[in-house]
Amino acid sequence: MAHSALSQVPVAVSVNNDVSLRKSVFKSTRATFHEKTRTSSLSLNFRVAGSQSRDRSVICMSVQQASKPKVAVLPLSLEDAKEPPMHLFKNKEPYTGTIVSVERLVGQNAPGETCHIVIDHGGKVPYWEGQSYGIIPPGENPKKPGNPHNVRLYSIASTRYGDSFDGKTASLCVRRAVYYDPETGKEDPSKNGVCSNFLCDSKPGDKVQITGPSGKIMLLPEDNPNATHIMIATGTGVAPYRGYLRRMFMENVPTFKFGGLAWLFLGVANTDSLLYDDEFSKYLEDYPDNFRFDRALSREQKNRNGGKMYVQDKIEEYSDEVFKLLDNGAHIYFCGLKGMMPGIQETLKKVAEQRGENWEEKLSQLKKNKQWHVEVY
Repeated sequence: MAHSALSQVPVAVSVNNDVSLRKSVFKSTRATFHEKTRTSSLSLNFRVAGSQSRDRSVICMSVQQASKPKVAVLPLSLEDAKEPPMHLFKNKEPYTGTIVSVERLVGQNAPGETCHIVIDHGGKVPYWEGQSYGIIPPGENPKKPGNPHNVRLYSIASTRYGDSFDGKTASLCVRRAVYYDPETGKEDPSKNGVCSNFLCDSKPGDKVQITGPSGKIMLLPEDNPNATHIMIATGTGVAPYRGYLRRMFMENVPTFKFGGLAWLFLGVANTDSLLYDDEFSKYLEDYPDNFRFDRALSREQKNRNGGKMYVQDKIEEYSDEVFKLLDNGAHIYFCGLKGMMPGIQETLKKVAEQRGENWEEKLSQLKKNKQWHVEVY
């Protein structure tokens, strides 16, 4: 199991409507994985200001912070910019950030390893929800001796305020890329993903080279706070949606009060592969009128034809509703591996034809209306 460490992280926690507490020390963290259940918690001790000061312990974790009332965020000046920050740090002059924590997100029965990585950027590399950071792994580019590695782009998995709600951190959701020789079946470290392994192996205090931020395709449109947002992801493609949902349901942002519908479709292999499930489940509990969450578990669920349940099969189950929402102006987002799109497009085309619609014309209209957002890799 990968290290699951969080060093002293400033957080804001709401207790009895008091959101002024912004400093704390995490005592310890330990993650234990059971057959179908994953429990993971951090004890956070702090003193509550007031006439009856007393020690209280609260479960608090980067993936378990959803609570009412909403969490205070700072600095609110991050809301002032009219345009998203772009390319503040270039490839030749990256910003040196610091790893705050690396936390394994998946259980023992998940194929592969996915980590939640928090990076301290000191407020120097601000970003908006839906943007990406470039990461330059240490070492020399084998194809260009004497030169650094190429930049790898990662969707940011936090809001502009970061997991510590102070505008100084950014989080990445990274799956460790491992290569297995098809003939021997053994791992070949020389072909493993350089950047993903560097990030997943990093420890608090390690330095990381950051470029960016970049990207406008997946920015969350906020002109209509009552809009519908249909979010479709496979695996780590859930990263930008975690940022959206924290902004909608977790943070107290005075200038953005979400009153619409957020509907997340997440496709992974099995229950142990679910990412940020505790967090999303809490939104379901707290905001049942504003959040829907459908999981597609390909190794555990069957689709209506008896085959494996992929994310496009789950969309097909609700296709009438999805199409009606799109007709009423809903935004739809796709993020994940490139291979997800053909199956999804095929499903949407089939549904459109069943409804007597021309899919190509409909797609063209969705793009024209800026309702269609795709970021695949």
